[in-house]
Amino acid sequence: MSKPLDVVVFGATSFVGQILCQYLEDTFNSDYQETLTWGIAGRSKYKLEQLKKNLGNASLPIFVADASDENALNDMCQQTNVVVSTVGPYALYGETLVKVCSETGTDYCDLTGEPQWIHDMLEKYEATAKESGARIVHCCGFDSIPSDLGVHFLQQQSLQHHGQYCKKVSMRVKAAKGGASGGTIASMVNITKEMSKDPTLRKKLVNPYLLCPESDAKPVRQLNVGKPIFDKGFGAWIAPFIMAGINTRVVLRSNAIAKHPYGADFTYDEAMLMGKGSKGRFRATTLVAGLGLFMVSAALKPTRWFMEKFVLPKPGEGPSPEAQKSGFYDLRFSGETSDGQVIKTKVVGQGDPGYGSTGRMLGQAAATLALNFHDDGQKSAQSGGFWTPATLFGDRLVKRLGTYSQIKFEVID
Repeated sequence: MSKPLDVVVFGATSFVGQILCQYLEDTFNSDYQETLTWGIAGRSKYKLEQLKKNLGNASLPIFVADASDENALNDMCQQTNVVVSTVGPYALYGETLVKVCSETGTDYCDLTGEPQWIHDMLEKYEATAKESGARIVHCCGFDSIPSDLGVHFLQQQSLQHHGQYCKKVSMRVKAAKGGASGGTIASMVNITKEMSKDPTLRKKLVNPYLLCPESDAKPVRQLNVGKPIFDKGFGAWIAPFIMAGINTRVVLRSNAIAKHPYGADFTYDEAMLMGKGSKGRFRATTLVAGLGLFMVSAALKPTRWFMEKFVLPKPGEGPSPEAQKSGFYDLRFSGETSDGQVIKTKVVGQGDPGYGSTGRMLGQAAATLALNFHDDGQKSAQSGGFWTPATLFGDRLVKRLGTYSQIKFEVID
C-alpha cells in the first residue's frame, strides 16, 4: 500500500537540513506542477517544532528519531517512500539509517563525500537493498552531482555530435565562491582521525576504483593531481581539487555499474584552474602548500584539537544567507574520443556550492526518487541497490536542476 509521505528529511534542523527544508517549502507549493508530501525528522522535538514554525507550515509531520535508534528509524521509514539524510559525518552517524532503509525497501539519498564509508555500506547492505528494492543514492550534493551528471551530459552530447562516447574526460574548476560549514569540516577531520587509527585506510582512499565492483574489469591508471601541473589542454596551471577524492570515484563507479559504456579504459580526473604564467604557477604552489598544511595539522592530535576548538566552524555553523546567495561555481569539462575528437561542456550553478546549491540538488534528487520512480506506491522498473546520481537519475535530474535549481548544463562552442 502507498505510504503517507513522499519524502522525510532526516537531520532537518542541521545547517544544510534547514536550507533543504526551506527549498522544499518554497518549491513544492501551489504554483508547482507536482505535489510532494513531506515531513521532517531529527532527535530534538523542540528544534523540529521551531523549524516547523519558521517554515510556516502548520501541517508538516514531525518524526523524533536519533541516528542510532533503529526502532524509531524503522517507524519513520514505514511512513515514507524516500528518506533524505543530512546527518553527518556519515561515518559516525549514517550507518543505521542506511541499514533500515535497505531492509525496509525505503529509497534513500544523502550528501556524503566520505568514500571509505560508502565502501563499507556497499559491502554490508548492497545485497539487502537489491532484495528489498531500496534504491540507495549517495553523494547527491556538490559532491558529486555536478561531476557525475556533468560527465553524463558531456557523454550524451559527444554521442550526438561525434557518434561515440569519450574515452577520456577532465573536469576543471574555473571559478567558485563559497564557504564551509561545520558539518563538512567535521567530516574531513573525521577521515584524518580514521586514517590515524587505521593505517590500511590510506591505501583504500588512494584507490580510484574503491567504489567499483570488485569483479570489475582490470583498472587502468588514473591521473591524480597532487601537485602543481601545467595543463596543456586547458592552457593553464592546475592544482588539486579537494572534492576530487570522492567525485572521481563516483564517476568511475557510474561507468562500471552501467557496464562500461565509456569503455573499460575510461579515464577521468579533476583539478582547479589557477591561471597562466608565473602567477598561475605561484597560485597553484600556494594552494598545494595550504592543503598540505591543513591535512598535516588535522592528522596530529594537538593541532587538530586547537583547530577544532578555536579555528574551524562548529557543526551547525556555516555561510550566512547572503553569502549563500552570492556564491556560484563554474565547472569546465573536456572530453576526447578514441579517434581524437574533442567536446567541451560546462556546469554553472548559482548559490554557494556546498550549501545553497547543494540544498537544491539534494531536494531535487529526493523529489526525483519520490515522483519519478513511484507509481501508487509500487516500485518502478529501476531495481533496488546502490546507485549513483548519473546511473539512476540521468537526464531526468539534469532537466530538473536546470528548471528548478539554477544549475545549467551547456555545450561550449
